[in-house]
Amino acid sequence: MRQITVAAVAAILAASVGLGGCATSTSTSAGAGTGATGSANASASATVAACSFAGVQDELYAKGVLTVATDQPAYPPWFENNKPSNGKGYESAVAYAVAAQLGFKASQVKWAYEPFDDSYAPGPKKFDFDINEISYTATRAQVVTFSNSYYDVQQALVALKSSPIVTKHTPAELKTYVYGDQVGTTSLAFINTDIQPTQTPKIFETLNDVKQALQDKQIAALVTDTPTAQYISSSEIPGSIMVAQFPSTGEHYGLLFAKGNPLVGCVNKALATLKSNGTLAKLTMQYLQLYTSVPTIKP
Repeated sequence: MRQITVAAVAAILAASVGLGGCATSTSTSAGAGTGATGSANASASATVAACSFAGVQDELYAKGVLTVATDQPAYPPWFENNKPSNGKGYESAVAYAVAAQLGFKASQVKWAYEPFDDSYAPGPKKFDFDINEISYTATRAQVVTFSNSYYDVQQALVALKSSPIVTKHTPAELKTYVYGDQVGTTSLAFINTDIQPTQTPKIFETLNDVKQALQDKQIAALVTDTPTAQYISSSEIPGSIMVAQFPSTGEHYGLLFAKGNPLVGCVNKALATLKSNGTLAKLTMQYLQLYTSVPTIKP
């Protein structure tokens, strides 16, 4: 779901001119925590000693602590009770699991507030990495560095239960409805490219605006990532339903770093361990199991 705003696109494009032939991260998705990125070489060269608590100190934003950023408010199922530091919710738990692999105690993890739009803007960062449902895109990777995937993303459709789209959603029928989404999001891009390429959906500044438009029947449906769609329909909009999800397009979330931050190599090593030892699968079952058996429809 997570977005790339018009202003950020302009900033990124401007910055990319100055980057010239600099290397950029690339990424593929092959299961949570397995997406290969341009930082894979760094991961391969990250030795056990270099990725220990002592070994990463010179790479940290603030020595002695791992500074992790996210936005506010922080929503379920990614975080619980709007409190990232409690270790509950998929993204909070992943952050602490990564920290533990690097030798940090829970008390040595410091949470920082970073507005989503600012996270992938060019320039220095006031955090070690940001975890906030930030989808990897090649454009963003021009000016920031992404870790390997920690969650693979599918887009899903949310509508009011009374809407015809609940039962009438063949590819041809999907093209006949009015959609709305948050400006700059990958969900909006999915509507434009996969669902309704010949029409323009309604565009809103925030996800809350989109949800209100659905309740007011300004739009027939919204699109967002499956876990968020489930939360919206079950807890935020009375009388709404997650109709179905769409097939994977390879979209996935990565931890976001300042461009070229060498810490990404050790974090990729940590993610690989968390995948191989079953931790990511366990956390997926604990927090995201509900979203692993959602019916799929074609756009």
